[in-house]
Amino acid sequence: MSSHRQSKKRRYITWAVAGTAVVAGAGIAAQTSMAATTWPAQRTFTGRAFDTCAAPSLSAMKAWHTGFYGAAAVYVGGKNRGCSQPNLTASWVKSVSTLGWKLIPLYVGAQPPCQTGSSPEKITASTAASLGATDAADAVAKASALGMKAGSPIYLDMESYDVTDKACNDAVLTYVRAFDKALHVKTYRTGYYGFRSSSAKAVADATDRTDLPGNLWYALWDKQNTTTADWPFGADQWTNHSRAHQYMVNSKESRGGYTITVDRDAWDAPVAITG
Repeated sequence: MSSHRQSKKRRYITWAVAGTAVVAGAGIAAQTSMAATTWPAQRTFTGRAFDTCAAPSLSAMKAWHTGFYGAAAVYVGGKNRGCSQPNLTASWVKSVSTLGWKLIPLYVGAQPPCQTGSSPEKITASTAASLGATDAADAVAKASALGMKAGSPIYLDMESYDVTDKACNDAVLTYVRAFDKALHVKTYRTGYYGFRSSSAKAVADATDRTDLPGNLWYALWDKQNTTTADWPFGADQWTNHSRAHQYMVNSKESRGGYTITVDRDAWDAPVAITG
């Protein structure tokens, strides 16, 4: 996914089946910071979704609403967001939601200090906690301005890095925990996008489960449309509508006269509350 973020062609998620609301606490057992808060019911969907670097036009979203995809991931903000978003407005969110689309807010925050390549915002050991809190506040402000209400998830995009670099990994986990905790103060759920062998593995393998994201979107490009058959982590981790799987990337697809290059995902996790 790092290549998509940096080269401006990223995620697309697929949904065919609309799920039902589940209890507010579902999928968040690892998150101690939510325990004392009354949460809006989680809006969960199961099926296929797509995302692309720049939110498509309303006309394209109408043409693509054929039933194959039921949801789309959109980049709501972050200093490392790769594309401008001329279509992504509160009006667009309202219109595509009225059409029946479900939306997945994605935030490209600070990236690991040991990650190769340049990023406008990188984590350091000394700034990890403050950056996590600041980015979370920005993520909530951006999502809220688009009409994504409290109780919605915001998925933090963490690209691939060397998880065997302990100092780097520790800084990333400090940042993620601060982001998670600050989102919860604003009553937003935390999701996390990462790679099966690196950034997702880091949160899955963390011994201290405090303030880790309650929803995991893992990149494993095996072309299997599933969140269970190839689940690479502990069977008891991220259960009860808390998993998403990016299983194919750079799929060039045409519907209704509109061609978009998307990444495909199997989804069984929260989506934004927009109505």
